[in-house]
Amino acid sequence: MTLAIVLAAGAPAAGPPTGTGVALADRLVDQLRRAGADRVHTVAGLAELAALVDTVTGPVLVTGGDLVAHTAVLRHLVTSPVGPTVALVLTDAPAAGQTVVREERGQVVDAGPELADATGVFGGAVRVGADDLPTLAAAARAAAGPASAQAAHGPQAAHGPQAAHGPQAAGGRAAGQAAHGPVAGGVAGAAVDRLFAALTDLGTLTFAHRVRLLVAHRVTDPAGFAAAEAALAGVDEDRAELRLSVKERDDFFTTYFVSTWSPYVTKACARLGLTPTGVTMISVLFAVVAAVLFGAGGRVALVAGAVLLYLGFVLDCVDGQLARYTRHFSAWGGWLDTMADRAKEYLVYAGLGYGATHAGFRYGWALAIAAMTLQTVRHMTDAWYGVLHDEAARRPRPVTPAAGGIGGKLNAASTRVQADTGSVSYWLKRTVVFPIGERWALIAVTAALFGPLVSLVSVLVWGVLAFGYTGALRTLRARWMWVPVLDTVDATLHRDDGPVAARLPVVRPMGPLTLAVLGVLGPAVLLVVGLFRAAGDGDPGGLRWWLPVALLVLLVAGLGAGAAHNGPLDWLVPAALRAGEYLFAAVVGVVGGVPAWLLFGYVFVLTVHHYDLTARLEKRQVAPPLHRWTLGWEGRSVLLAVAAIAGFASPVMATLGAYLLLVFVASVVLAWVVLPARASRAAAVPVRGGSPG
Repeated sequence: MTLAIVLAAGAPAAGPPTGTGVALADRLVDQLRRAGADRVHTVAGLAELAALVDTVTGPVLVTGGDLVAHTAVLRHLVTSPVGPTVALVLTDAPAAGQTVVREERGQVVDAGPELADATGVFGGAVRVGADDLPTLAAAARAAAGPASAQAAHGPQAAHGPQAAHGPQAAGGRAAGQAAHGPVAGGVAGAAVDRLFAALTDLGTLTFAHRVRLLVAHRVTDPAGFAAAEAALAGVDEDRAELRLSVKERDDFFTTYFVSTWSPYVTKACARLGLTPTGVTMISVLFAVVAAVLFGAGGRVALVAGAVLLYLGFVLDCVDGQLARYTRHFSAWGGWLDTMADRAKEYLVYAGLGYGATHAGFRYGWALAIAAMTLQTVRHMTDAWYGVLHDEAARRPRPVTPAAGGIGGKLNAASTRVQADTGSVSYWLKRTVVFPIGERWALIAVTAALFGPLVSLVSVLVWGVLAFGYTGALRTLRARWMWVPVLDTVDATLHRDDGPVAARLPVVRPMGPLTLAVLGVLGPAVLLVVGLFRAAGDGDPGGLRWWLPVALLVLLVAGLGAGAAHNGPLDWLVPAALRAGEYLFAAVVGVVGGVPAWLLFGYVFVLTVHHYDLTARLEKRQVAPPLHRWTLGWEGRSVLLAVAAIAGFASPVMATLGAYLLLVFVASVVLAWVVLPARASRAAAVPVRGGSPG
């Protein structure tokens, strides 16, 4: 439930051109209801607002009484999925007393009446998440100052359609006096601006919501109101919302070969009543059929698979567009979309691996496993680098020997290129990193024209080049930013440590990243030796007695489990541990004679488990309910090593994979079905205050 509060003291008296005399604040009341607010109150001052906030437990939207905007702008603010607290940010020139903001990576990092490096102006509206409500109340009291003595005796709710008419509506005295007298320009604006500046000063993490295509302005006089109304009338709200459903910035292939026509599919899906989750499931079905066709081989099947893969990717874009167009967001939907994207891609790799093997290439499955491992490790670095960059935007950088230099120059160059939207350098930068659109396009084209083997090799070659490029540049920039991120979360969870790592001693002064990289070397070396022996028609099974050595080297990574993860490059630790575990599983597969398809399936289950952790990190979700039952990367590796030495690698790997899949499914059911149902029942019992108004 969302409560909307209109801070209407001294709101401009401009009324709509119909001449009804309705105050702007009262019109906002009606718009907020249509935007999705469950309750709307109008208050006369910040002290009254603070008292009202003290009584609620759900999100609160606060707006000044000087905002003229499309209802869709308010609806987007109420439903924005980017974070719990979101502020409207405009590009207008600020009026006297209005707050300007500075943003980095979509976050408001500073706000006040005067900022030399301001990037926008506060739009007079902010949605505050439930966890930030105490800070909102404190900010309101701090911003009220001596004016708190003038607070009204109690909040008056706006009830029913009649609330939009006449001076006796909610907050009646202030609104009614404003409706027919001289314009009190900026008084309400000043109050909401002081509130937002105080909220930012108290350290609230606030995301910026920019207005595109639609219209939002803050007005201080009748002339400004008339101009804003004319701008509103000149925009088709529904058409603008459909265009807004497309991401503002995307990769080259998606921008020019998908988003040019996918909004029409989005509109059709909305009319048919399809949900974003339903579209996601259809997209998964298309990818599964494409994978089967790639495995079947033959020119007709390969071309048909390529077409289905392309259409599946279009639907993969449509599910997000449909969510943005219909404003149907949920933590479950975001998590499912992330998991489905990876599952689809890796199922396609399986189809290509089977197809290449079926066509006579001995190492088709090996290439598929390599492609899946590479992409997973890349995605882990992408996710944690994003966390690093977001954290860097919120923190002042300390002065270190690494500050400035090549890292600073690279950061400045990257910022310039990103700002030059549509240029050749902009598209090269976005394309060279091998995003999902380009990957799916490359798979479809190469599979249709040349076959599964060329497709897998192409994915691996471009993926390795992209990994080298992004890895080198991000390492340099991370050393320049010098911001640790793994020390801000549960490092044990995101390392995926199990009971063995928890009992290993901590080695100092070697950091956790150095230990993780050293741990990768053991399985990597043994895997190379095993593959060379297999390629020479030797027996890699003779290497099984080297497995304890490789395992001991891998367990070196566990010696950093209890160390502080506060180095500038420790964000790479999860990716290094994923690489170590997957390589060791591959070693067990080669040495233990595990069928390639079974090894692929086992690593696939591991990636699902690890993507669950990453998706929860990105969606700000808690740990999976059954995470401790997954044994940890080192526990699983020990089991596989013992099984391979005993000669039971295949049945144990199959059993362990099935067990992990069962734990994952049970965890999903608990996290998204059972626990939310319990929370919903508990929420039905009031725990704080009563319902205001």
